[in-house]
Amino acid sequence: MGIEKEIPKSYFRSHRHKALVNVLFTSNWISERLKKFLEADDITPQQYNILRILQTSDIPLSTLKIRERMMDKMSDTSRIVERLLKKKLVNKQVCSYDKRLVDVTISETGVQLLQKLDKKTDELDSIISNLTDHETDSLNALLDKLREKG
Repeated sequence: MGIEKEIPKSYFRSHRHKALVNVLFTSNWISERLKKFLEADDITPQQYNILRILQTSDIPLSTLKIRERMMDKMSDTSRIVERLLKKKLVNKQVCSYDKRLVDVTISETGVQLLQKLDKKTDELDSIISNLTDHETDSLNALLDKLREKG
């Protein structure tokens, strides 16, 4: 489906404007599918991102370190960690060397949830299954190039 089916062609002032709107529109489209994928397990994309960050860390992380690694840097990391704590998906304790910080780790329940979601990765990958491997590589290269300027 072309972007013109969603947004009138007359809206775009240039090819670059159309491309930018298309990237934003597609980002939102993918985000909605990710939300749907995660809603059955009662977690948000931001919570999923934090669990993945904690899963790949060899050491406990402060909320500041988590925020630095998040895709959405504007997230209220402390609030999200509190929600994960209530769901027993993370553990939290006061940092041993700086009492102003807390150390966050993924709990066994959090690990089990990620393992469950990993079994459904084909469903998640299906979001872009209509692209060939070559097209996917090209898309990745173009998106990387786009961010190089920023």
